[in-house]
Amino acid sequence: MTVQNEAPATGADEALEVWIDQDLCTGDGICAQYAPEVFELDIDGLAYVKSADDELLQDTGATTPVPLPLLRDVVDSAKECPGDCIHVRRVADKVEVYGPDAE
Repeated sequence: MTVQNEAPATGADEALEVWIDQDLCTGDGICAQYAPEVFELDIDGLAYVKSADDELLQDTGATTPVPLPLLRDVVDSAKECPGDCIHVRRVADKVEVYGPDAE
């Protein structure tokens, strides 16, 4: 997994979103420990992202915005995830900036 060391600039054109690949999720819950406002384990034992109004988003590939105050926690979640299944990308161009497909 490749994870950048620095947090990206997050101006209006640098909004970020996060999603989880449930096919790779190991259910360890590290993401929910780091950022419970963004991630939650469901009854199936897998992690999912949550909407801004705390709704669990269970659709395949569902994304949620990364709130700026939680950026470091979300990045740490991606970095520490044993399943390498957390993807953080720029909204504008869908380029992954943190996670297994980050360049």
